[in-house]
Amino acid sequence: MTPILSNNYYVNFQEDAYSKLNEYIASNTPSKIFVLVDENTHEHCLPILMETLETTVDIEIIEIESGEENKNLDTCSGVWHALTELGADRKSLLINLGGGVITDLGGFVASCFKRGIAFINIPTTLLSMVDASVGGKTGVDLGVLKNQIGLFSDPEMVLIDTHYLDTVTEREIRSGLAEIIKYGLSYDIKLWDNINSFNELNTKNISSLIHRSIEIKNEVVTEDPKENGLRKILNFGHTLGHAIESYFLESDSKENLTHGEAIAIGMITETYISEKLLNFPSEKLKEIKKLIIEIYGKTLIETSDYNPIIELLIHDKKNVGGRVNFVLLTDFEMFKLDCKVEKDLLIEALNFYNS
Repeated sequence: MTPILSNNYYVNFQEDAYSKLNEYIASNTPSKIFVLVDENTHEHCLPILMETLETTVDIEIIEIESGEENKNLDTCSGVWHALTELGADRKSLLINLGGGVITDLGGFVASCFKRGIAFINIPTTLLSMVDASVGGKTGVDLGVLKNQIGLFSDPEMVLIDTHYLDTVTEREIRSGLAEIIKYGLSYDIKLWDNINSFNELNTKNISSLIHRSIEIKNEVVTEDPKENGLRKILNFGHTLGHAIESYFLESDSKENLTHGEAIAIGMITETYISEKLLNFPSEKLKEIKKLIIEIYGKTLIETSDYNPIIELLIHDKKNVGGRVNFVLLTDFEMFKLDCKVEKDLLIEALNFYNS
């Protein structure tokens, strides 16, 4: 697959990506290489990477615990201490090998350590490949509030190897598919048309979906790197979706949702709001709800959950002056930014999802 140029770095694919990685190491001669992993990528993905590295530079492995609940400043502090104890300096290289938690947190850690060391992202989940691989966003959560602490910082390169998808669960694949659906509904309807059924996905067609999704995100973020306008389109489904994800994460009585499961709910509810406010076609709304529920099933959101979910919307990063801002659709590939939505309509949208 053709490499994708994003700002000042390339997203490289499959076997060619490892050649580019080895070329980078040979030409930049880092003083030491650190690989950030969690317990899962340490076991299943690190051996694949280590077989491909061609270097005499010392390599150290730093492992953190997996899970969104560990994407916080305490974990960052642990990694910074490990880097210090293992002799990292400003010429060190950090390779982030994992899903969105690893690449978001690892990029943030590298960008702050000694005012910034080089880092390379190797996403190993579908979600991190299509969402976190480009855009330069790094960061961690503040409590259950997602991505509240962070900065924009570009990696040296990104490596996409779909073989890593063999190491993740079907649930994680579904989670990543939600971001592809988002690109399809808001930007390129051909992606939506190609997702007829989760069961029809295979390595060949998932590769083309990944490449096109990264192309789309790259087109958007290179035009609007700091999210002043067009980049806000990438938040479709994420305003209510993030609030739902955070609520389930902090609840002792509910099982955590994956990011994609929460965003899937967000896309249904925010399309319903689009129908009410912007006359999004009702038949297309039914089509979206039908396919998304076929893929993800239904999550029980009780009426007693509504108010705490809506309260979490106040902390969404897109808000200005205390007003919640939504990205809504007028049709497929047609969107409107910075839409204000009243509480009654939010409750109506959650009821629509439950109906």
